[in-house]
Amino acid sequence: MTNIRVLIAGMGLITPLGSGVDRNWGALLKGKTGIGKLTLFPTAKDLFFPVGEVTEFFPPEGPPRTHQLALMAAEEAIGDTKGAPDAIIMGSTTGGMSRTEALLKEKQLTPDLFSYHGAGSVAEYLALKLKCKGPVITVSTACSSGGTAIAMALALLKTGKFKKILVGGAESLCRLTYFGFHSLQLIDPHGSRPLDRDRKGLTVSEGAGMLLLEGKDTLVDPEAIEVLGAGLSCDAYHPASPDPEGSGALSAMKGALKDAGIHPSKVDYVNLHGTGTLDNDLAEAKAFNRLFDGEPPLVSSVKGTFGHSLSAAGAIEAVVSAKCVETGMAPGSVGYQTPDPRLKLTPVKESMRVPIKTVLSNSFGFGGSNVSVIIGRSGAAQGCSPDALPCLEVAGSACVTGAGDLSQTLNAFSRGKRCQGLLSEKEIIQPLSSKTVRRLKRLSRMGLSLATVACEDAGDGKKPGAVFLGTGWGALSETHDFLQQLYETDERFSSPTDFIGSVHNATAGRIAVKFNARGPNITTTGGDYSFEQALMAACLLAKAGDEPFLVMGADEFHPELSRLFDPSVALAKTPSDGGGALLLRSGNSGSGPKITPLFYENATGNPRVLESLLECLGGAADITRNFGAVFAGLPAGCHSKGTTQLRSFIKKTGFDGSVIDYRRMLGQFASASAVATVLAAASLKTNSIPLNGKGILLLGLGSFVTAVAVQPAEGSP
Repeated sequence: MTNIRVLIAGMGLITPLGSGVDRNWGALLKGKTGIGKLTLFPTAKDLFFPVGEVTEFFPPEGPPRTHQLALMAAEEAIGDTKGAPDAIIMGSTTGGMSRTEALLKEKQLTPDLFSYHGAGSVAEYLALKLKCKGPVITVSTACSSGGTAIAMALALLKTGKFKKILVGGAESLCRLTYFGFHSLQLIDPHGSRPLDRDRKGLTVSEGAGMLLLEGKDTLVDPEAIEVLGAGLSCDAYHPASPDPEGSGALSAMKGALKDAGIHPSKVDYVNLHGTGTLDNDLAEAKAFNRLFDGEPPLVSSVKGTFGHSLSAAGAIEAVVSAKCVETGMAPGSVGYQTPDPRLKLTPVKESMRVPIKTVLSNSFGFGGSNVSVIIGRSGAAQGCSPDALPCLEVAGSACVTGAGDLSQTLNAFSRGKRCQGLLSEKEIIQPLSSKTVRRLKRLSRMGLSLATVACEDAGDGKKPGAVFLGTGWGALSETHDFLQQLYETDERFSSPTDFIGSVHNATAGRIAVKFNARGPNITTTGGDYSFEQALMAACLLAKAGDEPFLVMGADEFHPELSRLFDPSVALAKTPSDGGGALLLRSGNSGSGPKITPLFYENATGNPRVLESLLECLGGAADITRNFGAVFAGLPAGCHSKGTTQLRSFIKKTGFDGSVIDYRRMLGQFASASAVATVLAAASLKTNSIPLNGKGILLLGLGSFVTAVAVQPAEGSP
């Protein structure tokens, strides 16, 4: 347990109102709006509706628009701070999609052109520019991504292992979101009017918000502004619609207050998610009224000013919340004119001066993913950081590879046979009912199947309370089909079902619905290291003593998109995909193997990464004493670099146990490390690999270096 305070050391903004925190804040207080005409891509006249478009010029020869928005906000947040951040955590949903769409439409299908496609590439671009050598993590929980990234950064700083973390969200306008929300009939053709009686929907927008957070173990300046707490929940209700009673939103707000150690009466202002859609505003209002029954604080939504910038919204509004505390000003709700009696709210209509010490800010997203963040003066009350999870034990597991299920894959893997290939759809959906898989495509089917089998494998009937999923590329089938239909109809028609399924966290959201898992629902996406990010998120955000929770990794092979997006797939001879799932519980009952994430560093521009790894693992003697085998992940896209790292590791440690290149055996897909972790745990239970009572060390190598320990259960021979 630590008592580290997390201070806001710097902030950066770029929105449709302009560039810079001060410029945005001044315009917000004056009631201006950045909502206007779309110029980035053409649309039919009857499909032309307002957007929030950033007017800054970005050179077309540079990286995609999202990346440039993120860098501009990040540079302002860092300012004159010396040294690189210790870690970067970004919220992102579409990454370089705006460029990808143009390339696909023009049929420019050279893989090198898609190097910035991945949602995780935004954070990696910032790490390259800012010379960050620590963890680089991407959270993709739809419209709650920016807020969820802040919650994760808060938890990471409170471990005391990091001092400075750059965190935020970025999003650019693209066809996928513009036409996607239109297909769901969630766009207000007159511009967003949050909380208004006549509201008809949201306004899709773009922008970036970044914060530099610093962990301090002593309170130096009582007037400093800090992130006091965060709460996470999942509706577990529907892939795209909120729980109509707002139960998930209420749980997130209560969790944030508990984390901060603050009573609801101490909240001075609430920045609502307030998108302007009928259902979202009503559900959030119900949650607000239940929480603040009788003594409501000031409340408003700023999305009438900025529009809804999706994954960037939570971070942009965290900056706004900090400015509310700094200046003692509550912003008005632009677009709000007529009260809606069903909401039972009295929003701030025009900006007003009022003492504000504490702000609660909400962000909710598809898949029912909710986050609330509390920002206030450092003199405010503080909760204690929760105990770290004492141990992660495997209660159940499952995997899917070209060889089949866990039993079939382990049998082949332990005999040195390759497990590459693609399992048929019929085999993937075998554990599921026909009703469950109806209208779903490959990744969601795979994820639901893995989760179902892992829970059944536990054998105790307990259901997961939280879901943490890593996916390198998300739902490629839905993304492809959405864009294909859009282009085939001259950008007039698109599938709402494919749009809902295309978001990276759609699979995790569906798993939550199936198991009624109402705790954190987190999807991470960082290419070949996505599963390791999900495991780290679980260690940070799952609570000791809670229900068991799922940690998973899965990726699908798509015949047209996979080779364009993933350089490792482009080099592979055999198309492959798959995934792994672990039902974990905190504690040390001795009944299952133990899993511990140990190390995560950026290898780019970091010549000492292996020295850092060895130091973290305790040196050569401890490595030899603790591990009988190394499972090495060597992505084909950076195989030479990874091989050099592995040889150096073996030379420096003198390790003489088994070393297995698991991607050579499992195939080239981003979530192969999830399968390898499942196989490592199964190998310890079945003694299928001679280990002499030792554990297995999983090393991720290449662009990043990661380490995960899988140790035998207490008392195992």
